[in-house]
Amino acid sequence: MPELPEVETIKNQLAEKIIGKKIEKVKIFLPKMVKTPLNAFKRAILNSVINNIQRRAKLIIVDLSCGYSLLIHLKMTGQLITRRKQKTANSKQQNKHTHLIFYLNDGNQLLFNDLRQFGYIKLLKTSEAEKLLEKEYGPEPLENNFTIKAFKNILMRKPMGKRKSFSKNPSFRPTGRKIKQFLMDQKNIAGIGNLYADEILFFAGVMPTRKISTLTDKEIEKILAGIKKILKEAIEYSGSSVDNYLDARGKTGEYHLRLKVYGRKGQPCKKCKTKIQKIKLAGRGTHFCPKCQK
Repeated sequence: MPELPEVETIKNQLAEKIIGKKIEKVKIFLPKMVKTPLNAFKRAILNSVINNIQRRAKLIIVDLSCGYSLLIHLKMTGQLITRRKQKTANSKQQNKHTHLIFYLNDGNQLLFNDLRQFGYIKLLKTSEAEKLLEKEYGPEPLENNFTIKAFKNILMRKPMGKRKSFSKNPSFRPTGRKIKQFLMDQKNIAGIGNLYADEILFFAGVMPTRKISTLTDKEIEKILAGIKKILKEAIEYSGSSVDNYLDARGKTGEYHLRLKVYGRKGQPCKKCKTKIQKIKLAGRGTHFCPKCQK
């Protein structure tokens, strides 16, 4: 599934191409991917100008001049690809997995491809979309206010939502959840998925199966440093194309060439040469180095 770096890459590229453009026509080949009645969907978006494009967690939000926003989730295999005006309908970008096409007033097109067909588009009033996203997702890990204090507060949060200071309450036992599961929970932190959770925990030298209650201050600080460093680097390299991910230009990302553990089962660790291992954790394939991670 495209995670924060992939979705951020697509968002940035789309912003360069389609902000300020008008949606003149839309073709919907697979209606189930539009989670809004089709007539209402078309009525709202046709002749609307694209005012802004944002990312929240793993979603792309397209704000329209009509007062509505498109919430787009790529799920496992979704692709959003811009295409220049074509003389013919055929191109490498458009294929049997192209389920929706937006036609813009400059002649360019935006294609929504999805092999597994789990992705979707939802139309909401912009004000409602903002409230929904704030409610459903935790903080953005690359924002300046996502500090070590904020991270520790999230880790130590009680079920009722009250927060305790990590350092001032050493006797308070945090949740018994495993750290990888915690990182992947979108209500805790927005945008981190399976691949980057593995890479972050390798960077921090922490086993994915460790319970949060066992983590030291130093380990927590290292995990936060890994979150910031790895997500930023992955964005610089346009994300990781380990499956069928393509950016908005139809090109593969390059960060998968720099992965340390994810997808490297049985291969030597790039630090200590020990073989990378893979286990199932909460139903997800989880990679780690048994020597470098404790």
